[in-house]
Amino acid sequence: MKLFLLVFSLIHSFQTFSFDHSHKVFNELLKKHVIVEGNQSLVNYQGFKEDSKQLDAYLKELSDANITSYKKWRQSKKLSFLINAYNAFTIKLIIDNYPLKSIKDLGGFFSSPWKKEFISLFGKKIHLDQIEHGMIRKQFDEPRIHFAVNCASIGCPSLLNEAFQFNLLENQLERATKNFLTNKSKNIISKDKVELSKIFKWYGDDFNNKHKSFRHFIATKLASYGQIDSEMAKNLKANKLDYDWTSYDWNLNDKKQ
Repeated sequence: MKLFLLVFSLIHSFQTFSFDHSHKVFNELLKKHVIVEGNQSLVNYQGFKEDSKQLDAYLKELSDANITSYKKWRQSKKLSFLINAYNAFTIKLIIDNYPLKSIKDLGGFFSSPWKKEFISLFGKKIHLDQIEHGMIRKQFDEPRIHFAVNCASIGCPSLLNEAFQFNLLENQLERATKNFLTNKSKNIISKDKVELSKIFKWYGDDFNNKHKSFRHFIATKLASYGQIDSEMAKNLKANKLDYDWTSYDWNLNDKKQ
């Protein structure tokens, strides 16, 4: 009888396991260790290192999620999960090798830090590129994810100081977009000069497929923010403005204490 009750309890616990879609642990860590300065954020990696047990506990939550449950989640839960997974495992990669000057220091001539198979997800060992390109970009027609996933570099879109959550996702993606497009170190759009982040060079097709072109996307957003006038927006959409790419800063987005 005792054995039966034990087995029943274990089965019941397994069946009722529910992933925490508030991402509470990660949310608290981000609020504690991500410092926002205007529309740029920096990360206190030393602080994350000191709180590595909490981060590891969150990563275990991610790793314990099973693919069967994942497939039943609504799209906003899936996307929030994957964005947070990418960002959290990137932080793990950095603090396990901290201090360092750039995430690119973790790669070599024939290797890439984004192809290190150190992530346990859905029962497999995978790398960061598989989350971003094999899952997020493959499963979702949402180019704004390029302003949400963070590659631990100054040139990347800033890491939000909160976890992505399914019920806040639209607002969070819009805020991340605005932060990035209005960051003058990454995108400069004026009557005298137009320089865009290389993110639009690398992933332009993602915007082209959904928003006519990445220029159309940028112009529409900046006009809605009041950053450019209607004439400039029209010329940018029509590709009548010469533009170049801003230099991508691969230095670590580190906020040293």
